[in-house]
Amino acid sequence: MPTSADSSSADGVVFRDMTLEDVPAVDALEQRLFPADAWPLHMFLSELSQHETRRYLVAESGGDIVGYAGLMCIEPIADVQTIAVVPECEGRGIGSRLLTRLIDEARLRGAADVLLEVRADNPRAQQLYVRFGFEQIHVRRGYYRDGVDALIMRLQLVPEGTAPAPADPAPAPDPTTEAGKA
Repeated sequence: MPTSADSSSADGVVFRDMTLEDVPAVDALEQRLFPADAWPLHMFLSELSQHETRRYLVAESGGDIVGYAGLMCIEPIADVQTIAVVPECEGRGIGSRLLTRLIDEARLRGAADVLLEVRADNPRAQQLYVRFGFEQIHVRRGYYRDGVDALIMRLQLVPEGTAPAPADPAPAPDPTTEAGKA
C-alpha cells in the first residue's frame, strides 16, 4: 500500500504523494510539457481515485511542483503512466529519483515487469530508462497524436520462468496459539 511520507533530498527537492490539491498545478505542467499529448484534467482526478492499483508522486522545489510521475500496477505488470520534470530542473536527478520510487512501488506491489512508452524522438528519456535496465521490446507506429512512434520498454523485476514474491504474504500460524484449538 502506498505511503504518504515526504522524502527530502540534499538539494531541497521534496518527493511526496500527489494529492487532489496538486492536480491543477500538475495539469498546468502537463499542458506546458506535452502540448500535443497532454492528459485532460479529469484523467489525473480519475487516476488518483484508484489507490488499489495506482501511485502518483510529485517533486517539489521551493514550494513549486517541478516533476511528477505515476504508476499503475495490476499484477504481474506495472506500467509507468507518466513521468515529467520541468526543463529548468532537468539534469538534477529528479527524473531518476521519481523513476526509482515508481520501480520500488512496483516491487512492493508484486510486479514481475515494469513497462512504459517513450517517444521515439526523446533520446534523453530513453537513455534514462536504459540506465535503469529497461530494454526496448516493441514499437507502436504513430502512437502519439503528432504521428511520432512510441517505443515500448520493459524492466524485468523477476526473471522469466519464476513467480514474483507475493506482495503481502500471509503470516505463518503461531503454533503456540494453534495447539489449543479443537
